[in-house]
Amino acid sequence: GVIDLILDVYKDFNITDYRCVLSLRDPEDKEKYHDDDEMWNTAEDALRDVMNSIGIEYTEEIGEAAFYGPKLDVNVQPAIGNEITLSTCQLDFCLPAKFNLSYIDSNGEKQTPVVLHRAILGSLDRFMAYILEETKGNLPTWLAPVQVKVLPVSEKTLEYAESITEKLVEAGVRVALDDDNQKIGYKIREAQQVDRVPYMLVLGAKEAEAGNISVRDRKGETTTMELDAFIAKVTAEIRNRSL
Repeated sequence: GVIDLILDVYKDFNITDYRCVLSLRDPEDKEKYHDDDEMWNTAEDALRDVMNSIGIEYTEEIGEAAFYGPKLDVNVQPAIGNEITLSTCQLDFCLPAKFNLSYIDSNGEKQTPVVLHRAILGSLDRFMAYILEETKGNLPTWLAPVQVKVLPVSEKTLEYAESITEKLVEAGVRVALDDDNQKIGYKIREAQQVDRVPYMLVLGAKEAEAGNISVRDRKGETTTMELDAFIAKVTAEIRNRSL
């Protein structure tokens, strides 16, 4: 279940270039590991059997296990630097016994549990750094902190821009209104190059009069749309985690 969850999350983030590693104890250097050969054999075989049954391609690396048990590591290669581990699932027969943990099974008998240490996103700051690097800051709509930025051309269309912003908020879209007294070219550059928002709504007198919106995407392509049609489009992207 943990491995399935890791792979499902990778699909959502469009992470396809990764390497699965079965990290094992070094039998020639047992000092840094919990001293229990039977436990290690059981744990390593159990994790290996699960990965084989799922059909995951993996390599085995000696000496990379945690001190208490073997683990599945999912490694990626950033654009710069060495390979890093994003996700991990660690199988632990050791610490439950050390801490005297127990539960009562369906037969009313006392059993020692097994612990799975799971880190689906690993270290969160490392994960976000990797995603930002891979996307060059152009996060997909569902993930972007600000999904839509509303850009009134002048103060004359500010009231219309506020009403559009309100409707987007009601639809559950993360939206920001740029009501600064700046030229529209400056606002577009800020939204596209600094904030890197997926969508900008440029609202001038023509849009206010017609009751529609001018939609500019991060590629610079512009389309005139009805607000309801745009809301349907952007909420579908968010809901489906489109890339």
